[in-house]
Amino acid sequence: MLLKHSLLLTAIATLFHFNILAQTTNPKTATIKGKVREEKGSVVSFATVRVNGTNIATFSETDGTFLLKDVPYGNQEILITSVEIKSKTLKLHVHRPQHELNPVVAKTALDLNEVQIVQKTEKKQIETQGFAVAVIETKEASLRNLTTNELLDRAVGVRVRQNGGIGSRVEYNLNGMSGSAVGIFLDGIEIATYGSSFNLNNIPPAMIERIEVYKGVLPSHLTGDYVGGAINVVLKKDASQNNITAAVAYGSFNTFQSDLSGIYRNKKSGFTSRASAFYTYTDNSYTTWGKFSKFVHPDRTLERYYKAKRFNNTYKSVGARFEAGFTNVKWADQFFLGYNISDTYSEIPHGTTMARPYVGRFGEYQAHVVSLNYNKNNFLAKGLAININAVRSYRSTYVQDTVGQVYNWDGKPRMLIRNGVEIPVPPTPGMGQQGPKSIVQVNRQITNMRTNMGYTIVPGHRVSLNHKLEKTDRDDNDLLNPVNKDLVTVSNVMNNIFAMNYEAQLLNDKLRTNLLAKYTFNRTIQTRPELIEQDGANIVNRVQNKTVNNNKGYGATVSYNVVSKMYVIGSTENSYVAATENQLYGDPENNILENTGLIPEKNVNYNLGVRHGPVQVGKHKLTLYASAFWRNGFDKITQQAVEDQIVQGRESDADIQVTKYVNLGRTQSRGFEGEIIYVYDNRLNALFNFSKFNTLFKQKFDQKGNPHDLYNLQLPNEPFFIMNGSVQYRLNDKFQKKSILNIYYNTGFVGAFGTVWMDSEWFTTPTQFYHDIGASYRFPSGKMVASFDLKNILNAEMYDNFGVQKPGRAISIKLNYTISKFL
Repeated sequence: MLLKHSLLLTAIATLFHFNILAQTTNPKTATIKGKVREEKGSVVSFATVRVNGTNIATFSETDGTFLLKDVPYGNQEILITSVEIKSKTLKLHVHRPQHELNPVVAKTALDLNEVQIVQKTEKKQIETQGFAVAVIETKEASLRNLTTNELLDRAVGVRVRQNGGIGSRVEYNLNGMSGSAVGIFLDGIEIATYGSSFNLNNIPPAMIERIEVYKGVLPSHLTGDYVGGAINVVLKKDASQNNITAAVAYGSFNTFQSDLSGIYRNKKSGFTSRASAFYTYTDNSYTTWGKFSKFVHPDRTLERYYKAKRFNNTYKSVGARFEAGFTNVKWADQFFLGYNISDTYSEIPHGTTMARPYVGRFGEYQAHVVSLNYNKNNFLAKGLAININAVRSYRSTYVQDTVGQVYNWDGKPRMLIRNGVEIPVPPTPGMGQQGPKSIVQVNRQITNMRTNMGYTIVPGHRVSLNHKLEKTDRDDNDLLNPVNKDLVTVSNVMNNIFAMNYEAQLLNDKLRTNLLAKYTFNRTIQTRPELIEQDGANIVNRVQNKTVNNNKGYGATVSYNVVSKMYVIGSTENSYVAATENQLYGDPENNILENTGLIPEKNVNYNLGVRHGPVQVGKHKLTLYASAFWRNGFDKITQQAVEDQIVQGRESDADIQVTKYVNLGRTQSRGFEGEIIYVYDNRLNALFNFSKFNTLFKQKFDQKGNPHDLYNLQLPNEPFFIMNGSVQYRLNDKFQKKSILNIYYNTGFVGAFGTVWMDSEWFTTPTQFYHDIGASYRFPSGKMVASFDLKNILNAEMYDNFGVQKPGRAISIKLNYTISKFL
């Protein structure tokens, strides 16, 4: 019903808008062209250039050029706006068919952790107008020893779920939506395509231009099998100035991180190349002492709150990204061929919980990825834009678990008492740390291609067609058995998604609407070996299981500029989410079992929010944001602990080693979030945000028709009350002239939440409250920046998935050096 009303209102408003346009066309019109530059000479891309008081508007291209058509004769005001610049108005007397205007604008200085809520998505796409998005700028944050995940964890409504220290498994929660329901993108392509060795754990902020966090319906260029939101990481692409940047950092737990990046462009030919690389190493040897840390004594009694230093937790990762192509040429705005390579070694210190430490269980991951990116505005015809992203990925995962000895959290074998003497628990024959001895290699070949074509019918009205193809071929090999192709389990997952968007900007750009319809085709095929007896002999029989799902979805967004700088933004979506390859067939490195019986999850979501600002009074600037949401899930795909996977003879309380994904049933989430940002004189920057919601189990009856015991209970292992705050203060010329000293403070709060379904104080993850401080010093030359960070200064107990304790107090230093304006 809501969609029908939205369609009707949009249609009426569109016809009214066309009628007004037809009646107000002036036969005497002109064309205005030019180039937008900032004060230092660099071009400004994707700025809005508008004839004030009219619907005549355009965007500056990647080279800063713009073209305004049908501008009426007379005195006009040309308004140039963008998130990155200070707005500028130029007066022009239009009196001839063609005018040239080359405005010079001033860049806006964005301070560390200043999160702007803007009515834009990726700036180079006109079709994304009208979407609410939190944009996390990384320019200043990249100078500190902060990870990309730490930046995300401070954004409103975002919770990064990490099962330990650097390199541990990560899952992203957007106000109760997580797993496959949330899209994680790298330049518009699912980041999972690049493999676990190239992810947000180890991509440094220095390689990132910005991070976009979406709530509600996604824009057309991110169309996919997602509901409730997405995170899109946009890597640096600005080729207006050649530069090389290097950084190195060292900190607690023998953690070493470094990154190197560079951009080169030949202005005459348009040839552009980009390269970046990173290296991360850590022992992750932090101390645990909290609620879920324990020691098993020889008489099998448990000592809780046992203080122990983590071991078998080394993580090291190296990766590089190379791209070469052309920018701002006649036949392409961007054309790049790219290659990514990454390699990771990660020791696995325990299972899903910290119940038992592992020794000798580790994983090795490699990925080779080739990519193609092409986009062009005015492709073949004026107003037609095309964007193609294609990736082919070759990934391998190797997990070894062959040590049968049982260990304790002191790093030594577990002991038992026999005949009054303490002796090590004998290794169980044929067993590893998590179960039967195993050496597993999983090979994946992934094709991911996304095509977006949009056409601007008239200014303010655009239609786009989108197609996404994702195909994964997976081979599971048991290397302890003879290498025989007949014994390999082969899985194939294919997703085909077709979508259409219609966008309208009405009422002098005060009202913006976007209607989305999509069709999803999912197919899974798994062929696995089974031994059968035939004529008295055992033979291998290949058994194939195939599932096909076809689903339709739709959504709508509305944004209305109520008064100056105040926007009301609403959205609704009714769509499906199919299970991913990892959820269906398991993930050995992350202790996840397979569940091939998963069916798609359906979601019906509603979001309503308001944003006001930034409002400036003198040197004071204030931005306010608030949003409420209501989400209904059916057959929700969620991670569930598997408690019956206990190795015989190794029992202990809550000995949960593995998990699997299941269809939970019906769920409902209701909640709200808010944020306030205060800036004084561009020196003091303060931020506070919070998110509070509940996610309740709403399945009244079980499969037998009996009342469900879990009805109306809060879903476990899901934090539902989060607050973040930060303050930054800048001091100019403190120790040297032209130097800049920044001082930072950050705090976070996570309310207590249940670890498992069981209603027990012991199985409740306690309240968490932490504080960080830091400082950075930019030397007068501007090339060198040194920073210092002290995280969790009070050494608070911090936990995440299934009660795993996170690092305590940690110290780090970092040096950044930049060379620019060469060649």
